[in-house]
Amino acid sequence: MAASVPAAASIHTSQQTKLKQKLSGEQQWMGRFSPNKKLNHLKYFKARVTVSSMNNSRSVEIPRQWYNLVADLQIKPPPPLHPKTLQPVQPQDLSPLFPDELIKQEASTERFIQIPDEVVDIYSLWRPTPLIRAKRLEKLLGTPARIYYKYEGVSPAGSHKPNTAVPQVWYNAQQGIKKIVTETGAGQWGSSLAFACGLFDIDCEVWQVRASYDQKPYRKLMMQTWGAKVHPSPSNITNTGRNILAMDPLSPGSLGIAISEAVEIAAANEDTKYCLGSVLNHVLLHQTVIGEECIKQMEAIGETPDVIIGCTGGGSNFAGLAFPFIREKLKGKINPLIRAVEPTACPSLTKGVYAYDYGDTAGMTPLMKMHTLGHDFIPDPIHSGGLRYHGMAPLISHIYELGFMEAIAIPQIECFKGAIQFARTEGLIPAPEPTHAIAAAVREALHCKETGESKVILLAMCGHGHFDLPAYEKYLQGTMVDLSFSDERVQASLANVPQVA
Repeated sequence: MAASVPAAASIHTSQQTKLKQKLSGEQQWMGRFSPNKKLNHLKYFKARVTVSSMNNSRSVEIPRQWYNLVADLQIKPPPPLHPKTLQPVQPQDLSPLFPDELIKQEASTERFIQIPDEVVDIYSLWRPTPLIRAKRLEKLLGTPARIYYKYEGVSPAGSHKPNTAVPQVWYNAQQGIKKIVTETGAGQWGSSLAFACGLFDIDCEVWQVRASYDQKPYRKLMMQTWGAKVHPSPSNITNTGRNILAMDPLSPGSLGIAISEAVEIAAANEDTKYCLGSVLNHVLLHQTVIGEECIKQMEAIGETPDVIIGCTGGGSNFAGLAFPFIREKLKGKINPLIRAVEPTACPSLTKGVYAYDYGDTAGMTPLMKMHTLGHDFIPDPIHSGGLRYHGMAPLISHIYELGFMEAIAIPQIECFKGAIQFARTEGLIPAPEPTHAIAAAVREALHCKETGESKVILLAMCGHGHFDLPAYEKYLQGTMVDLSFSDERVQASLANVPQVA
């Protein structure tokens, strides 16, 4: 099977039927030729059709529905709590921040939610995205395993983030919202939201974590090119930012701080709403187009994943690939091991506590039951691998507690070693975030080399690293250092986690 699987694995059954019809017509046309000429021409035509099919990532249809994992969980996740009353959040509590339809999706228990036609039309700019077999990486590692990656870097912003940016902005536009504010770390979310806002003529204002704002100027320029206004966070524009700067004028910032700044602006202006790029249920919901496509792509080539791997910061990319496969696992159709990978510098799943905590630093958001390092946590600015959020998506945290998945943390030098191996064999330069998934896939592939197992490894390749080359420069020059999160620092950062009975 390994020798016959195409590199770009996205052949759909309907496409194969069309190819057979083409071959049949070609054979009828060739009836006028001599047997030798017929044989040579048929061989050429079959080869030409096969090559064309292997590179046709459009042969799987764009999903028309998002999948909601909550519907299939016997034990539902704990509800978010109001930060003042500690009672379950009501829809009216969220209305200052989100449009009505997104509030409904956040609390929905429906299994499938229809994707608006206009959103599907915009998705078609880059979806379906390719599923690719990493044959050259397999060869380098000398493994019997078969490694596939679902590549989201073909979107306009170069990552998976537009999968939720577009519908979030669309729902805001339907409600007549004129301005959207948000936070961003590395800039993938901010650039995706700026792109989406430009499509619907909505103003976009972004607070970018100071460390990334300084380290990644081209992401800032990308946002500005699409019309967004970008501020370093903490800033002097908001009360939250001014308070942080008063305590630490050189603060590198954090996603928690940037969220607080954006939420503060949205809550104070009726014509302004807030969008979040990860963590919340409706964000994870939108990302399931990744896994829905991937299931059909793997079915088309007769493969079933034994191990599914994705990086986790807030968790949207991981959820987007894994949740539809978890549905199939719950049905008893497949039984893959599902593994989340996080940085040792920000290990919320592997070292955090499962508790109610704020989603932001200032404590303005609802309390969410999640694996958290404490809302005051600020990652070291020399951490190059992204994935800087202090908490994990509540829904991912919930299924982790239920035992549906496992989690590991990998240091950044090992991650970038894997990224270099990937780039030099597969040609794509990964964003720092998916280097964690690549490193974990390399570990699994080398384990298969030792055991002789020919496992199918599927990983989420959530974006390219064209704007992250300074991180690669650190690795190539030997100046990158590994960061660990000591038990002492864990306890200090968890000291201010709210005590909820």
